[in-house]
Amino acid sequence: MRNAREISAACFAVACFAGAAPQARADSVTDWNTVAGDLVVQAKLGTPPAVRVMAIVQTAVHEAVAAAQAQHPGEGAALAADAAVAAASRASLARLLPQQDAAIATAYRAALGKLGEGPATAAGIAAGEQAAARVLAWRADDGAGAGDRYRPHAAPGAYVPTTGVAAPQWPQRQPWLLADAAQLRPGPPPALGSVQWARDYNEVKALGAKASRERSAAQTEVAKFWEYSLPPIYHGVVRSVAQAPGRSVAQNARLFAAASQAMDDALIAVLDAKYHYGFWRPVTAIRNGDRDDNPATEVEAGWTPMIDNPSHPEYPSAHSILAGAVGELLKAEAGRGRLPELATSSPTAQGATRRWATVEAFMQEVGDARVWEGIHFRTSTQVGLDMGRRIGALAVGRVAKSPEAAAQSQALAPREGSGQ
Repeated sequence: MRNAREISAACFAVACFAGAAPQARADSVTDWNTVAGDLVVQAKLGTPPAVRVMAIVQTAVHEAVAAAQAQHPGEGAALAADAAVAAASRASLARLLPQQDAAIATAYRAALGKLGEGPATAAGIAAGEQAAARVLAWRADDGAGAGDRYRPHAAPGAYVPTTGVAAPQWPQRQPWLLADAAQLRPGPPPALGSVQWARDYNEVKALGAKASRERSAAQTEVAKFWEYSLPPIYHGVVRSVAQAPGRSVAQNARLFAAASQAMDDALIAVLDAKYHYGFWRPVTAIRNGDRDDNPATEVEAGWTPMIDNPSHPEYPSAHSILAGAVGELLKAEAGRGRLPELATSSPTAQGATRRWATVEAFMQEVGDARVWEGIHFRTSTQVGLDMGRRIGALAVGRVAKSPEAAAQSQALAPREGSGQ
């Protein structure tokens, strides 16, 4: 007999799967994306590990749909694809989130119950399980489990805060699209004696303080919304496009795989830069404003940011790089057509939904929010957005495949002069 925690998890999964289909229902890919995001949140992972899980799951789904449609064309192809999505999601999530096993199994049974039995469903399940196994094997040694080698900067004998830092091993991970973690490493943050530094310093000092009298109510609302950083807040924006009329399962499988891989590479790249430069957060800078040799920055004892500081260095902004990566991909996905209204919801804003008419408005809001929260300088958000755009552009051109799937695709590709 299952214990109360398992029963609660199972009920949660059923509710997720039933509730994953809003009025503008898209397909099994977007349904399972919602389920996977909710399960990642329930597992209480930090943002970098959660983004990695979603990248693996969505890549497995992408490969599963491609294999199912190739192996089972014609009548029954839709059933095979839906079964492949469910099986790939279940198999990858079960491996990556074993603590959520009961909820995963319940969601899987609910999904298969809608498909019925038959050769198409069986073929899809096989394709999904095989795809998950390929992707899990490929990413098993990507460096996420490497040991913590971070060393705080301190003079011998000097005290430093002892809270652990977030994902210091992430720069050693194998990216999906980048050649290595440092490929897009930006130049250093502004020199402390510069006009640019003084501008950044005084902006966040005024607008980002917990007790700021200059930050407007609207700015506070935006800041609170983007305090949340787990995958669902960005995947909700992606679903705005995925749920547009006329899109296919294959299109959405590729879209979510590209977005997830871009987000994972974005965090690899930004954490490389963060730990390379080790730049101070506003709270440290402002409480030491008399030590930067800049006459335009005045110290303020006891200054506190609006939200708690993340446990990694300031430069560049991780939220901004994620927004840039997702935004660039969505702009390309829309092509020359009209981009649908973008929207997503945030638990740190009590479930409120925000909407944007353009990708640029969405990306700019994310950068603004991090300044208004008091945890980032303006230059850091601009550099993060630029890095993200470049990663998103890579994802537009290529979705990384597991070596076995890539070899199969190459073998099936028409050869030059073959007449195919």
